[in-house]
Amino acid sequence: MNSLKLDSSPDAYSSGSRLTTHQGNPVREAISMSRLRAILVGSAGNLVEWFDFYCYAAFSLYFANAFFPAQDATAQMMSTAGIFALGFFIRPIGGVLFGYIGDRFGRRTALMSSVLLMCFGSLLIAAAPTYAMIGVWSPVLLLIARMIQGLSLGGEYGASATYLSEMADSKHRGFYASFQYVTLIGGQLLALLLLLVLQKYFLSTEQLREWGWRIPFIVGAVLAVLALRMRHDLPETKSFEAARHKKTKMGGLRQLAKYPREVFLVIGLTMGGTLAFYVYTTYMQKFLRLSVGLTDAQTTAVSAASLIFAMCLQPLYGALSDRIGRRPLLIGFAALGTLLTVPILTAIRHAQGPWEAFFLIAGAWMIVSGYTSINALVKAEMFPVEIRTTGVGVPYAFAVSVFGGTSEYVALWFKKIEFENGFYWYTTVVISCTLLVCWFMRDTRKTSQIDLDSIVTHPE
Repeated sequence: MNSLKLDSSPDAYSSGSRLTTHQGNPVREAISMSRLRAILVGSAGNLVEWFDFYCYAAFSLYFANAFFPAQDATAQMMSTAGIFALGFFIRPIGGVLFGYIGDRFGRRTALMSSVLLMCFGSLLIAAAPTYAMIGVWSPVLLLIARMIQGLSLGGEYGASATYLSEMADSKHRGFYASFQYVTLIGGQLLALLLLLVLQKYFLSTEQLREWGWRIPFIVGAVLAVLALRMRHDLPETKSFEAARHKKTKMGGLRQLAKYPREVFLVIGLTMGGTLAFYVYTTYMQKFLRLSVGLTDAQTTAVSAASLIFAMCLQPLYGALSDRIGRRPLLIGFAALGTLLTVPILTAIRHAQGPWEAFFLIAGAWMIVSGYTSINALVKAEMFPVEIRTTGVGVPYAFAVSVFGGTSEYVALWFKKIEFENGFYWYTTVVISCTLLVCWFMRDTRKTSQIDLDSIVTHPE
């Protein structure tokens, strides 16, 4: 009989104990497959949540007149963008609520609760009466639904970032954690692809404006139920189980207050990164349609193609961070973003057709992916296990609500006052602030709290 031993390698240290034989292969492969399945299922639920949330942005061109009639196109977009932004302002509350749940009762419990709430918000939008039916109460209901979705998403980010980071092994943590943004972008991509399919094959523009815009929210609610079922079978992370076994005090804002430096680092990292992300995702669809002058179909196609390109970049950049560290990628994003945001957006504004617009946006994604691929992991590596979900989710949600959620509204405001270039410079200034943070921060790959606080609990 082969003797048994406890593997104390960095991989075992980061994700719990690993029991192996001298050959080791069957047990090692089983652990790897279990980890991979948990990461894929956790990512799939993240995709569904973001699909539900981004259906609003993707289809707002078609339902804006249903909730905000008798306005010009830009004013309608500003109204829907305003509600989009208000949905973000509740996200810090979601970060506090689901951060507490995730740190106190488990990452899986937080993930299940958030997707259930997202399902309810989507159903409410799908069934919302129009302005013609109930007047001013129509946009009020839309706002309530978006706030419910914002509450859900405020908890989803911290919970999923923590779960994926704790489930991944230390040598490949950047690669695995990058799938949070693969699925985050994937959710937005699915929303756009659904719009493209409906545009091209099933519904006319008039039908989309009359009732077709409700379809994605119904689909999203159904997918949320499926995600809830899949998340029910997820294993809890070893890091959380070990901390709970030690009866460590878990979660809460009072605990978070012990880490002011890390909180400010998360806010500083997020402000430029989230603004850049939303410029090239949610706002870009409006930018291509209202400023560049592409048709509805061209706008959807260019947006979808650029998101596919962005998805492919995430694991590549994540894997690169496992080799060279997190800090070089973050500095690369912030430095190039500071230097090139104005030239890139100006070039897109004057693009001659959809192909030129696509290549310019793809170039922008090669910069922004230095942030998106690893930002969630970097934040998770800053905090100890007992406050990790709250530490990642709350300051992130605050920064996103201020800089990300308002990006579309601010951009449209600059357009309305006929100073569109002002938004390019605003974006540049915010990214430059993130550059300062990246320059002076430590590389979390070398100082990861996930490695430091993981505990080997399996007896020999």
